[in-house]
Amino acid sequence: MYLTKIINVGEYFIFVGKEMKMVLKEHKGKMPTGEPSKTKGRKRWKVARRVFVYVVFLPVFVCCAGILFCNYRISQYAGDKVFEDTTLIPYNKVGLLLGTSPRVKGGRTNLYFKHRIDAAVALYNAGKIKYILISGDNRRHNYNEPQAMKDSLLKRGIPKEALVLDFAGLRTLDSVVRSKEIFGQDSVTVISQQFHNERAIFLARHYGISAIGFNALDVSINKGMKTQIRELFARVKVYLDFFTGKQPRHLGNRIEIPE
Repeated sequence: MYLTKIINVGEYFIFVGKEMKMVLKEHKGKMPTGEPSKTKGRKRWKVARRVFVYVVFLPVFVCCAGILFCNYRISQYAGDKVFEDTTLIPYNKVGLLLGTSPRVKGGRTNLYFKHRIDAAVALYNAGKIKYILISGDNRRHNYNEPQAMKDSLLKRGIPKEALVLDFAGLRTLDSVVRSKEIFGQDSVTVISQQFHNERAIFLARHYGISAIGFNALDVSINKGMKTQIRELFARVKVYLDFFTGKQPRHLGNRIEIPE
């Protein structure tokens, strides 16, 4: 009896299945093919792709290419004009020491500052410069890069007579151009980290100054990441400054550096 009922139930489901299959076939014949919907989808995708290429990809690509080009050109030009050995670097009367803050946030020693002081002392003691022109920012009363560097150099035994201060070196461009326009130097040895020296040397060429660089010890990538990223964009700014004919914010009367 139970076997008969199971067989009957099975036959019933088979019958229902066949009926549903026929209904679906009939319904399928009445359904739209979906081609117009697919065509609209393709058109939307093409528009979105074009928007992405022209609005996102191309601007990003051009910016990245521009940054790489500026960095490559500056490093390439200055490559044989930077030195790390005091015995190999040529003599210049004036070393242009580029300013920075002695402390970073939190009160810790700024290693860029420390290493630049070390480099200036080494270069002076090796007899490769006679004067150190310290150029930095002094826009605020409580912030004085040149004075801080002067104090450090005096503590390291550099005579006061060998130090010349430029309080209007607000940017690297200002420091470089003022070394010629204010302090009368057509040839200088820039003292900073290599990446900074390269940019300063490239700037100097544009403004008619013969410059070489003495590389201070650099800072590890972990501690100097922010500075390294900023340098990428600073090199692009160099070309923008050339294009706009940028000049120092402050010039003024000539200051003679003795022979």
